Amino acid sequence: MPNISEKEIFVNPYVIQMDKLADSLGHLSSTFLKLTDYKRTFTKEENEDMFRHVTEKVCEDCENREECLGERRLQTYQMMYKILCTAQEYGAELNVELKRDLQRQCIKAPRFLRETLETFENAKQKLVWNNKLVENREGYASQLEKFAKTLRYTTRELDAGIFEDEHLEKKIKTYLRKSGVKMLSSVFYITPQGKYEIHLTIKASKGHVIPVKELAAEVGNLVGRTMMPEQGERPIVGDEYCTITCIEGARFHTLQGIAKIGKDCDKISGDTFLLTDLPGGRKGVALSDGMGSGQEAFQESTMVVELLEELLNAGFPVKTAVQLMNTALVIGREEVRFSTIDVSLFDLYSGSCEFVKAGAATTYIKREEEIEKLHSVTLPIGVIQDIEIDTQARKLESGDFVIMVTDGVLDALPSGEQDRLMIGFLEEADMQNPKEMAHYILEKVLEYSNEAPVDDMTVLVVGIWKI
Repeated sequence: MPNISEKEIFVNPYVIQMDKLADSLGHLSSTFLKLTDYKRTFTKEENEDMFRHVTEKVCEDCENREECLGERRLQTYQMMYKILCTAQEYGAELNVELKRDLQRQCIKAPRFLRETLETFENAKQKLVWNNKLVENREGYASQLEKFAKTLRYTTRELDAGIFEDEHLEKKIKTYLRKSGVKMLSSVFYITPQGKYEIHLTIKASKGHVIPVKELAAEVGNLVGRTMMPEQGERPIVGDEYCTITCIEGARFHTLQGIAKIGKDCDKISGDTFLLTDLPGGRKGVALSDGMGSGQEAFQESTMVVELLEELLNAGFPVKTAVQLMNTALVIGREEVRFSTIDVSLFDLYSGSCEFVKAGAATTYIKREEEIEKLHSVTLPIGVIQDIEIDTQARKLESGDFVIMVTDGVLDALPSGEQDRLMIGFLEEADMQNPKEMAHYILEKVLEYSNEAPVDDMTVLVVGIWKI
């Protein structure tokens, strides 16, 4: 995501409202971070409270109470403080010398020691939970700030891209009226890549239906650009108002194929994949490998890719989407359960591809003359809150293939020879069908290892070609 400039003057009321919302989220994030910080040890007041609690329980009916809590109060407090410090550093097993000092000083030494350690454990548990709350609050603050940053970026992108063209609007309106279509409103937008998007709120005359594909092509003729319906757009316009989106046609298209097998040939695999068309002429492809194998790993990786798809379709940059998912997984539960995430984001206008990895295996790019490896040494998501995410970008040519694999594929090959063997398999794979290539690679790996899979294995191949 590009750097966001300081406050700007916006004209569009919807853009102004979005910018205000972003500011509110940013302020809320700052407020969370200003609240109570982490506590590494107990305060003086907390130590005093523990001392009072112990002496009230132990010393109430003791014959030495007046002496220990009167003229010798400081020595009694220091003894408890020594016990607390030792327990905090070494645990409940105190050294022999400290126990002897306690016995010489207190006639109820065993009970005094037991109550002190119990009080310490309770206070320590409270300290742990307080710090956990601070950690969760920081996680929420981080998420809010990422939401705010995405909103600010979108706000500026919209303000820069939305434009008015009365002449073009009149041309489209006149054409539609002649075709039996009534236009209520129109929005013209230029994407950051310089491509046209035209949003039309229209309806057909009663008893008529208009094919959206034909309508988009005619709008393109009026604009002087090749236009087509947005992916997933409705096929026809009827006699009720609806908003359709016409986008400029992409220069590239992709085909993909996948081959997978579960651990020990199990039908349920912990690997899950995602193939989705995204706004702005992009294709999203992702692989996730859940911790372990079987049903639990499948549920974990499925949750990850479904959330990723939702965030990407909502317009979040892919790196921000992965960071948000990681924070949600870390602060959402006590046990550690992680998933790798491997994303390839294809720009079908330019032919470029953004690769984003968190704990994922090597990705290979098969070109006409060479095979390139994209390595990553990052952690999976769900392990720690502040995660490092590896991002790289490459320009692809017509006929290139991107090969994504999970750890189980590479781990089936001898350590130290994995890249050499995979490159050899890819060089031998001279087919142009991505599905055939994926199955060929998986078969070669299984043939080489000559044993039942010891982990879930998935190979996903995406080919890109000029239209």
